[in-house]
Amino acid sequence: MNDKIILAIESSCDETAAAVVVNGRKVLSNIISSQIETHKKFGGVVPEVASRKHIEAINIVVEEALEKANISKNDLDAIAVTYGPGLVGALLVGLQYAKGLAYALGKPLIGVNHIEGHISANFIDHLDLEPPFICLVVSGGHTFIVYVKDYGDFEIIGETRDDAAGEAYDKVARALGLGYPGGPKIDKISKQGNANAIKFPKANFHDDTLDFSFSGVKSAVLNYLNKMEMKKEEINVADVAASFQKAVVEVLTDNVIKTCKIRKVDKIAIAGGVASNSALRENLIKEGSKRGIKVLFPSPILCTDNAAMIGSAAYFEFIKGNVSTMDINAKPNLRLGER
Repeated sequence: MNDKIILAIESSCDETAAAVVVNGRKVLSNIISSQIETHKKFGGVVPEVASRKHIEAINIVVEEALEKANISKNDLDAIAVTYGPGLVGALLVGLQYAKGLAYALGKPLIGVNHIEGHISANFIDHLDLEPPFICLVVSGGHTFIVYVKDYGDFEIIGETRDDAAGEAYDKVARALGLGYPGGPKIDKISKQGNANAIKFPKANFHDDTLDFSFSGVKSAVLNYLNKMEMKKEEINVADVAASFQKAVVEVLTDNVIKTCKIRKVDKIAIAGGVASNSALRENLIKEGSKRGIKVLFPSPILCTDNAAMIGSAAYFEFIKGNVSTMDINAKPNLRLGER
């Protein structure tokens, strides 16, 4: 089979990204323009600002991705783009650019689900990885346990009922005065703290589910901080961060290990921004090794929002003949598995 070269574009939140990917696993270029410094002063992503920054950056990152890959636009077999979930204005910037490019070049357009992209990041770093496997998707906006039955064939086993894990990290980091983004900052300071200093709750639902809830542990941290301030007692930020992180990591690990047992699967792939978290990695590897479960992680650059993962997901849709029409629209609340 001839190589399939795909130019992929990602603009679902605050990273403007473009990548050239061959056959879903070989990355020729992966260019990311981050807006973290812009949004840091607001303590989170401002959608209107994100959209304007995408408009400024998108042509630059696409041209850089093609140049670095040493690929001309005519060499491309298809154009891929994230069309959901995400911030509607941000999604539209990438989608409209991709549509224009695909139309001008006469190339097929492939709309990609952002979460499917995160899962597919593992196909880039682990060339021998094939379905079936369990994927834990943990990011600022999403927390899912997914049974990957086949390429592009997913079953959601568990998901958050309120805050995503990364969202809880950001809110707790803000309350502790650590700044944005919260995940890396809490992970770093936790190494200096005692994870058993404070017992924060882990949500356990009475019904038969592997769903998550992180609003309870977030609220428990905020209540603890308020009580300490009212009593004028000193707050050990490292201990609070480490204890919070332990509560989150343990529930993520427990539920994904249970899923492997139920589905009789011995491979877990982690995806999303929180997949870079050192405590989550250590705990999953430790618990997985006890049970003969292999745990895989993408490299840090593929954990964050990027276009290489979108190019990987697009390839597996493309070879099945799944391409999009030019009337495809942004879907900010797109569910995994929806077409």
